[in-house]
Amino acid sequence: MKVVAYSVKPAERESLAKANQKKHDITLIFNSLSLETAIFAAGKQAVMVLSSDDVSAEVINKLAELGIKYITTRSAVTSHIDKLAAASNGIKLANVPDQLNIAEQTIRNLDSWEMNKCVGKACACAKDCKR
Repeated sequence: MKVVAYSVKPAERESLAKANQKKHDITLIFNSLSLETAIFAAGKQAVMVLSSDDVSAEVINKLAELGIKYITTRSAVTSHIDKLAAASNGIKLANVPDQLNIAEQTIRNLDSWEMNKCVGKACACAKDCKR
């Protein structure tokens, strides 16, 4: 899966690479997600965000126009994501309910979606996923 990770901190680079094990084509960028930086998601299927990123309806609509199908946040918090906008655009959402293994859970979310499976307890969609 082609992914862009926004707001990547230097300390995250190694843990994300180790958890990914070159399964997904992940572009790591330091910029936070906003309407202006959403363009970096062009040609990708998924985005990774942090709780500080702008995942408002306006940004989600732009991501949907660019072809994004999945958004996973590298946090347990999902209040920064407009879930209704994501649902209306058919975008699936996930979080990291277990803060102990953030990078590993984030990659597991991508793995599940790539296999067309629900992410289970990490599901943050406005509607329940069909299992």
